[in-house]
Formats: sequence, C-alpha cells, structure tokens
Amino acid sequence: MDRHQPPAAAAPAARLRPRRWALPPDDLLRLPDFRRIWLSSLVGNLGMQIAVLALPLAAAVLLQASPVQMGWLTALEVLPVALFSLPAGVWLDRVRKLPIYVGGEWTLALAAASVPLAWALGLLAMPWLYAVAFVLGLVNAFAGSAAQIVMVQVVGRPQLVQAHAKNALAGASAEVAGPALAGMLMRGLGAPLTLLVVSALLLASAGLLRGLVLVEHISVAPGRRFARELREGLGFVLRQRLLLTLALMVAVWHLCFHCAVVVQILLASRTLALSAQAIGLCYVAMGGGTVLGGIVGDRISRRIGPGPCLSLGLASCALAWWAGAVDPPAALAVPAFVAMLVLLGLGTVLVFINFLAIRQALTPPHLLGRMTATVRWIILLPALPGALLGGWLGEHLGLRAPLWFAATLGTALALLAWRSATVRAVRRLPAAVAA
Repeated sequence: MDRHQPPAAAAPAARLRPRRWALPPDDLLRLPDFRRIWLSSLVGNLGMQIAVLALPLAAAVLLQASPVQMGWLTALEVLPVALFSLPAGVWLDRVRKLPIYVGGEWTLALAAASVPLAWALGLLAMPWLYAVAFVLGLVNAFAGSAAQIVMVQVVGRPQLVQAHAKNALAGASAEVAGPALAGMLMRGLGAPLTLLVVSALLLASAGLLRGLVLVEHISVAPGRRFARELREGLGFVLRQRLLLTLALMVAVWHLCFHCAVVVQILLASRTLALSAQAIGLCYVAMGGGTVLGGIVGDRISRRIGPGPCLSLGLASCALAWWAGAVDPPAALAVPAFVAMLVLLGLGTVLVFINFLAIRQALTPPHLLGRMTATVRWIILLPALPGALLGGWLGEHLGLRAPLWFAATLGTALALLAWRSATVRAVRRLPAAVAA
C-alpha cells in the first residue's frame, strides 16, 4: 500500500470531518456564474473606488475647482440618468443585458484613460472632466441597469438579498483597498496617471464578464410600440404603493447624499488640510463601514425584515452627516470626518441591499428592465439639484453647510421611514405581482 494513502477505515471519518473554511451549502459563491460576476464586481469596484478619489482630486488640487464647479462635476454624472433612464428601460427589455453590461465596462475604461491623455497633451481642464463625468453617467444609465437585471437572472429571486449583500461585500472590499491604493498611486504618479490604473482594472473586469454564459430569453410581441411600453413601465411603478414609497424615500436620500458628497473632498483637502494619501486612508474607513454592512446586512434583514433594516440604514446615514456637519475641536476634526465615512458606508449598504431586493422580488420578469430604469430615474432625478445645491451652499455659506442640510433632511427621512406602516410591514421579501 502506498505510504501516502490513508487506511481505508479512516476514509469515511475524513470525509465526515468538516472543513473549517468550507462555504455553507446554500452560499451563492458555490455557483460558478455568480462567482464570475462577483469577481468582476470586485475588480471593477476597485477601479471605480480609485477613480472616486482621483477624479475629484484632479479637479480640486490640479485645477483648483470651486465648490460650484465641484457641484457641476457631480451633477453632470447624474444628468444622463435623468435624461435616458426611462427609454433605456424599454430598450433593455428588448435586448440581451449581458453585452450591455460588458460594453459599459469597456466604455468606462476608455473614459478613465482619456484623462491622462488630455493631461499629457496639455488639454486637461474642467470642461474635459465634465465630459468624462457625463460619459460615466451615460454608462450608468444603460449598463448600470443591465447589471442589476443580470444579477436577478443568475441567482433567482429567493436569494436576492444574499446576492446583493455579497455584491455589497465585494464593493466594500474594494472600498477598503481602493482609497489606500489611490492615495499611494496619486502620491507616486499623480491623479491623472492614477486613472490609467483605473482603466486597466475596468478592462480586467470586462474580461471576466466576457466568460459568463447566460441564456437570456427576449420576448417582444410584434407591433409593440416604444412609447406604450415606456408608459407600462412607469405605470407599473406608480401603481405599486410599496415600490413607489421606497423609491420616493431613496430619492430624498439621493438629494441629501449628492448635496453632501460635493464638499467631502474639499472639506478634507482644504478645511482639514489633509494630503491625497491621508484622504485615501480616511476613505478606507468608509470601506470598513461598507464591509460591516455587507457582513451583517443580510442577517439584520432576516431578523427584523427588509423594511425596518432599510430604515435603520437611513438613520445611520443621517447620523453620518451630523458627524460631518458639526465643527468639532481641532483634535477631533479628523476622527469626526472618519466617523462620518464609516456610518455613511454602513448605512448606504443597509439601504440598498434591501431596496434592490424588494423591488426586484416584486416585479414580473418581463418588466424588470422598465421597472429598474423607471425606479432609477425617480431616485436619481433629485441628485441633480442636490449636487448643484451642495455646490451653492458650499460656495456661499461654507463647506459644512451642505452637510447641515443633508443631516437635517436625512433625520426627517429616517423618522418618516421608521413610522411608515408601508415600510415597517415588509418583514420578508414580497412575491412578484401579477402582470
């Protein structure tokens, strides 16, 4: 007998011994297709987390952008969603979603690579960054909706909360590593060249998606008119009380978030006088909050229900903005900024893993594209005035004024969600409504 082969009697015992790091039997990471999407999301999010710091820092530090210009930079990233989300939803219900998702990653990579090219040619200015922001928003309007639908097609409805929680965990892992990596890259290469790394990561993400095999059944009845299908998608959302209530609440959240996010980099670089690397390290804390949300979000949702868990997330975001709004003593200024990022990361995950799962579970398969685009149009429409308002408040009333606005309105929103019987009653995912 081979001396490396265990005795026959010991084999059953070895098979019965549990492996310490084995995945649970129902874990979605056991599915090869989901693993591929998850890895693509991890790599793509890592690239985008670096871009989240590199693009505004290029504006704030290299081009000395004002708060109003930073507001426009954020607003132009949201504008394509407001313009194109509704027709994008009708179109997505007529085509395969996976190629749109992959094409979006390629387009993001090219947009990121254009910034160092413009810098090398001496053409880099705010209008160039505005154009890049618009392209990012355009991809979000089409490929962002397609990505959410692909997720449903791969995992199925019963596991949506777990799928979104794991996807959030991938994003959270990127949020932990991305800002620290961004700080080091920007210190060594500068903000423009750092975006070349972003481009490479996004190309790698697209490469992972190209290996995904997904059977998509497209059924469009002959003679169906585009305008009629658009009205059907909008009408479906408006008729579902739960869906509309949640969409309006998340729309107000986006108003607060985009009002506050305009001044976060400026607050760190100018008021707190932090370097690019120090800002990157602060944003690692935001990733830590997101990781925490990805780990505990599914458990909290199962224990108290998706509706109450979403309300808890809104409360965490409101508390985050209060931490940034209050001007603390100098010794506590940076810890307060870090606390804001941690609470914001945690709250955002708790809001969106439940919101995404509820709306996808509620919608019949043939309406998923139109529902997704319609809801994204509703929730992101207020982001445009929110970003412009944040820039105006920061310019005229100081960099903490947008945070005061977000904290006050966010607190009222969290209380409203907690007291809403419609939201509080959602203790488990709803079944899909009849077509």
